[in-house]
Amino acid sequence: MKTKLKVLSVIGTRPEAVKMAPVIRELARRAGRVESLVVATAQHREMLDQTLEVFRIVPDIDLDIMRPRQSLERVTSAVLKGMEKVLRENKPDVLLVQGDTTTAFAAALAAFHAKVAIGHVEAGLRSFDFWNPYPEEMNRRLVDAMADWCFAPTARARDNLRKEGVPSNRVFVTGNTVVDAVRYALKKPFRARDCPIAGRGRLLLVTAHRRENWDQPLSNICDALRELVEEFADLQIVYPVHLNPRVRRTVMARLKKVPRVHLIEPVDYLALLRLMKRAHLILTDSGGIQEEAPTFGKPVLVMRKVTERPEAVEAGAAIVVGTDCNRIVSATRRLLTDASAYRRMIATANPYGDGQATRRIVEILLR
Repeated sequence: MKTKLKVLSVIGTRPEAVKMAPVIRELARRAGRVESLVVATAQHREMLDQTLEVFRIVPDIDLDIMRPRQSLERVTSAVLKGMEKVLRENKPDVLLVQGDTTTAFAAALAAFHAKVAIGHVEAGLRSFDFWNPYPEEMNRRLVDAMADWCFAPTARARDNLRKEGVPSNRVFVTGNTVVDAVRYALKKPFRARDCPIAGRGRLLLVTAHRRENWDQPLSNICDALRELVEEFADLQIVYPVHLNPRVRRTVMARLKKVPRVHLIEPVDYLALLRLMKRAHLILTDSGGIQEEAPTFGKPVLVMRKVTERPEAVEAGAAIVVGTDCNRIVSATRRLLTDASAYRRMIATANPYGDGQATRRIVEILLR
């Protein structure tokens, strides 16, 4: 008689690894009731490996699909083909995916084809714009439609799912596992490399790499950063530049020689958290950073047209500023010069969870 639940967790990018790491660790802790296998697609090779090292996770299966200048079509087909074999050979009871990446969508589709139950961690997020973020908005909608368990991080995400007709017995509000991940990571000993910028002055942390911001929008962001550092003599900007060639080409061309703009290589998760903690203000088009920054009480300016994470905006901890150069400069200037405006954006609590999401998810699966 089968006594253990066999769970296959699939990760492909750094954000997936961060948010799935607490779940994977909890599944391993329940070894008496769970057989846990981890599959890495390596949609993003180097940044995924950095994160897995932080959380001390070694994948059981590595599809190693990443190739130079890979297209969405190639990633989708490579994950789909690779997962077909993995599912056939391992026969899991449940496949877990996280978020809205192409890895999450293609792995869920493979599980659906194989009639394997699907759990979707961070279900129900919506921007209500198929092209922003692209292709993530469509990916998460498709995964939610296939999922047997939709683990919604917030009540708003739950409501989105119910409005789309997802049965209530498939939807569970758990909180966001990113809060669990931050708490785990911050317990690790500090290393000097965990904060690569230690200079004086106010630190502005920037991350910008999203597909819909490539080319002209990213150029606008870079122009805004140049204006800001020229206007504020005490400002230090640190920008870990994504490895994507189109991102690097634009950023290096516009900011490489600008004083006090530090263009650094992508950092591991601990270093990113230390930079958030050190920063005075954060400008980002990332989804995860919008959720992590409130833990540190750091105001966030979201450089996107829309966000599928409105909870921080409603809590006053984030503002959506888009990618217009003048608007970015104006919003940043205000927070650099108006102390009361800055104080109003310091979150008193993280609106995305209480650090117990992982426990809730695993207990729901075991029930």
